[in-house]
Amino acid sequence: MPQATGLVAELEAALPGRGLDFELVRGDKGVFEVRAEERVVFSKALEQRFPAYRELPDKVRALLDD
Repeated sequence: MPQATGLVAELEAALPGRGLDFELVRGDKGVFEVRAEERVVFSKALEQRFPAYRELPDKVRALLDD
């Protein structure tokens, strides 16, 4: 879970002032998903990998700015 905690910190630092709340929810079997506006931004199950550095803030920003 340390890797996921680091990603929350990365999102908070990269997206200040947007009124976003970040929450870690413990899952089963290595599940890792990031959702924004009730849409999946990243799914470890679909991508078969953990997100790269700066990937999540860019994807969340793109979704919110769309």
